[in-house]
Amino acid sequence: MPVRNLVMALAGGFIALASHASAAPANQAWVEMAPGGGSVVRVLTMANDCPTVTVDGQPKAMAVRATPGQLPPRANKAAIAAAANFPGLVCELSLPRRVRRAVVAGALLPLPTPLARINRIVLIGDTGCRMKDADNAWQGCNDPAQWPFAAIAATAAGLHPDLVLHVGDYQYRENPCAEGHKDCAGAAWGYGEAGWRADFLDPAAPLLAAAPWAMVRGNHEECARAGQGWWRMLDPHPLLAGRDCNDPANDVVGNHTAPYAVELGGGAQLIVADLVELASGKPADPVLADAVRADLARIDTLATSARDSFVTAHYPFNAVLWNSDGGGSVATGTMPVNAYAPLHLPHVRAMLAGHIHLFQYARFAGGPTQVITGFSGTMEDPAIAPASLVEAQGKPSGEAIRALTTIAGRFGYALLEREKRGWRLTAFAANGTIMARFAL
Repeated sequence: MPVRNLVMALAGGFIALASHASAAPANQAWVEMAPGGGSVVRVLTMANDCPTVTVDGQPKAMAVRATPGQLPPRANKAAIAAAANFPGLVCELSLPRRVRRAVVAGALLPLPTPLARINRIVLIGDTGCRMKDADNAWQGCNDPAQWPFAAIAATAAGLHPDLVLHVGDYQYRENPCAEGHKDCAGAAWGYGEAGWRADFLDPAAPLLAAAPWAMVRGNHEECARAGQGWWRMLDPHPLLAGRDCNDPANDVVGNHTAPYAVELGGGAQLIVADLVELASGKPADPVLADAVRADLARIDTLATSARDSFVTAHYPFNAVLWNSDGGGSVATGTMPVNAYAPLHLPHVRAMLAGHIHLFQYARFAGGPTQVITGFSGTMEDPAIAPASLVEAQGKPSGEAIRALTTIAGRFGYALLEREKRGWRLTAFAANGTIMARFAL
């Protein structure tokens, strides 16, 4: 089936709720994994009231998470704040893992399996369309070849995953498209609801309908950027005054949540870490350093409770980077994570991250395997290593790197699958063709 037809067919299964305004954008619903072991149903609606969810045959009222409104402007993002209007009502309902069936507006919600294992996890990251005046970066949001996130979401949905993991950076539309760039002309922009719908909710529709999601916050969702929309719609924690990114004085609180575990069944778990405070902090800040060390200690403690632990955060812990200013040597580790504390995570099988706009698989003699899937829509980064290094996939510069594969300049997604004796990782191009396979 052609990609465009596949997008239309799968989007047809996305949940659309009745609206009191016929010209309003489509209303949307999705399911997220939540701290504490359950899930949370979210609905963004243009109706005046929250819908009812039928849970295992019983009607349940949704709670209001956020009311419509124009959010307070952020002084350092005045131009963006002008577009920070949120006309939709955000509703939510927490569900325990034992729930088997939930229906809203006649549509079945994609709940996590209550008893069976989660065996198939789609990995995506860095999905938004980049429009940024400061970098003179004008990605073709209107051109599926330049911004293929919608096609990626539709094709990945066809894999019938049990879970989708987004490793962060959903919103890149910081400025209106500059004059003369026809491929993004007229594209929605800003950190308000219109920007969020255009950059994430609308193109992700088929994949949101296919499975529950684990949401990781990226640096683009820090308080000074798209943090208001992140907290309003996507963060799985309760929305509390002071954590909503509306007041810069509270950014220290708004930019942090503690790591938590998502049960995958069969002795496996996914540990979700935030660490977005690293985006605006400095290693010399003792408060920030203590917070990061506490998070790393929490991750290590959580990892001891399962046979297979995967850790996910937006920043990679052990990316393999080519040091172009250091005589062609290779360095492991990603600033600013490793600036705070040495990483000793013996109980972690793999670390799943984004931030760098490419795909990378790096296996080490000691420590967790590093997987980077920041290649699902945002303007790609140039190759971070010489072609010879990428092709060699060996042990550069004497580092304890047992295997290395870097794929730059190609959009795509990945699938993590449970097997009888471990896990397999497959990297797909945007059109669904297999680019590489690995055993974890």
